[in-house]
Amino acid sequence: MAKATTTRETAALPESREALLVLHRAARGRRDAAALLSEERAAASEELARIEIQIARIERAMDPPLV
Repeated sequence: MAKATTTRETAALPESREALLVLHRAARGRRDAAALLSEERAAASEELARIEIQIARIERAMDPPLV
């Protein structure tokens, strides 16, 4: 059975690259502070992935693209 999504998972990410980089730094800090193989580390890693995907979308849409 599918896991219910939390507010954090469904929350919209900012459209600003600068704001995303601030969130990325905070999520990276949470991941690095969490114990290895913990649920907190896994959650922070998933959040990092979501943020990085959004950053990539923004960078590809730039003229000229950063990627």
